[in-house]
Amino acid sequence: MAVIKIKGMTCNHCVMAVTRALNEIKGIKNVKVHLEKGEAFFEGESIDMDLVREKVKKAGYEVV
Repeated sequence: MAVIKIKGMTCNHCVMAVTRALNEIKGIKNVKVHLEKGEAFFEGESIDMDLVREKVKKAGYEVV
């Protein structure tokens, strides 16, 4: 399981946007985003973390 810290989430809409962005990446599954912790958890093999950062950034947030 991978864990990333996300900066900029302030509400449940943010959680949904990040979840949707991560779910668009082929190979990622079981996405869980926690607003309070500012973290996202997901599973997958051979995940391109640069692509993860890009998708989260396009959604309006930052992987830190």
